[in-house]
Amino acid sequence: MNAAPTDLARLIDHTLLKPDAAREDIERVCAEAREHGFFSVCVNPIWTRTVAEALAGSEVATCTVVGFPLGATPTRVKAFEAEGALEDGANEIDMVIDIAAARRGDRAALVEDIRGVATAVHAHGGLLKVIIETALLEDEAKVLACEAAQEAGADFVKTSTGFNGGGATVADVELMRRTVGPDMGVKASGGVRSREDALALVEAGATRLGVSSGIAIVSGGTSSSSY
Repeated sequence: MNAAPTDLARLIDHTLLKPDAAREDIERVCAEAREHGFFSVCVNPIWTRTVAEALAGSEVATCTVVGFPLGATPTRVKAFEAEGALEDGANEIDMVIDIAAARRGDRAALVEDIRGVATAVHAHGGLLKVIIETALLEDEAKVLACEAAQEAGADFVKTSTGFNGGGATVADVELMRRTVGPDMGVKASGGVRSREDALALVEAGATRLGVSSGIAIVSGGTSSSSY
């Protein structure tokens, strides 16, 4: 593949989810996203309004995580969190699934969890990405989680939070793409540090990349940041 840096930039959710991030760090990633033309800036909910204000007038979207990073909160809480973020200016929500339900093979619980958030997000005109946390699941559970996300009306499935072990792999992205087919989004996140990493994941089927090393990726370098 020979994707141009500008093309790759439009696949990147420029991400800062560290709990100790300060306002100046958030403002910096917003400025970087504007400069390099990234698709969005992805932050914890407390920073949603700050990011939306910093990105106003640009083409860069505001993305917020909910139920993050464990997914172990009730659906109604995830939905409430998502609604608050959307009211604060988010365009996209990345939710963590009920990982325990995926591990025990409980499709109905997964669909209910995801649909509850999807309904809230879509009612506010937002887009929902579903983090299945591939590092904690066997392949059968990964497939189940992707199928549940699709059934529940999510817009994307996403590999990882970056906080619970391994991140995105080519094999996982290929599996997710095969499962959801050609029309649903697949986001690769966690451990994507170089342009080569990014291009391999896009080749495998990723249509969005969640990274904290976006500048290194579009410039052809490598970052030591994990997410």
